[in-house]
Amino acid sequence: MFDNIESRLSLADPVFAGVEMVGLVFLLLLVSETAWDLFSGYRKSLRETGANILISIVNNVLERLAFGAIFVVGIFAAEYLAVATIPLSWWSWLLAVLLADLTYYWMHRCEHRVRLLWTYHSVHHSSPEFNFSTALRLAWIEALFTWIFFVPMVVLGFDPAQVIAALAVVIAYQSWIHTEKLGKLGFLDGVLNTPSNHRVHHGRNPIYLDKNYGGILIVWDRLFGTYEPETEKVLYGITEPVRSSNPFIINFRETALLLKDVLRPGPLKSRLATIVMPPGWRKEKRANNQAETLEQTPQRQDT
Repeated sequence: MFDNIESRLSLADPVFAGVEMVGLVFLLLLVSETAWDLFSGYRKSLRETGANILISIVNNVLERLAFGAIFVVGIFAAEYLAVATIPLSWWSWLLAVLLADLTYYWMHRCEHRVRLLWTYHSVHHSSPEFNFSTALRLAWIEALFTWIFFVPMVVLGFDPAQVIAALAVVIAYQSWIHTEKLGKLGFLDGVLNTPSNHRVHHGRNPIYLDKNYGGILIVWDRLFGTYEPETEKVLYGITEPVRSSNPFIINFRETALLLKDVLRPGPLKSRLATIVMPPGWRKEKRANNQAETLEQTPQRQDT
């Protein structure tokens, strides 16, 4: 099977060609937006933009050298577990994109609610700015994890090449929604993931945390109770800012913080739980324990 991966991927060549065209258009939009922001004074510095571009360059090199191969081989290997075979047709392509989008929603939700996964996904959220270049700010090790979430589609019978292409469509769609240049889009905001909806997702405002996970459709968030409309000015970034434009710090700071929490003194069970519990769980647990201690401490009675 692995000998003909390249030829089988060619089945999705029209889709990949379309995604590449979207990428070229997006690149022009990115350059235009950056030039306009500098000219108008909207963007005071290119530090964040430069960091995003450097992260993207390294990401592309890693994907072409190894990580991309791991993703592709992992998806194709899952074919050994397939319980059915879904033929390639117009309806299976539509269904594949729909299921890839649903799978993306749950993957994205897990990346926010499982701290181990948040260590790499936080890279995308760490910028205090929100523009087209933010779409390029993806963790260097992301491809090592994300393929696992799409194995069920292959097991159900979708062709691995179709699954990879469907995911590429979901990812490509999201390039244009990283902008403040477009306001609300009326009824589309209730159906699709739009710039307004995605601004909410990148907000660190308390009401915006862990909201709007959808890739193409925001319907999933409405269905599973994670939708939040844009109602107040968005404050971008993460709750504990990185405060650095160094691509290495951006990529590995959260990993270092997780290791620090796992290795610090304390019960082993609690330290291991830190890996799979949501970000901030350890601090919330400590705060709750302190509050309980205060409640249980007898109060001195003045006489």
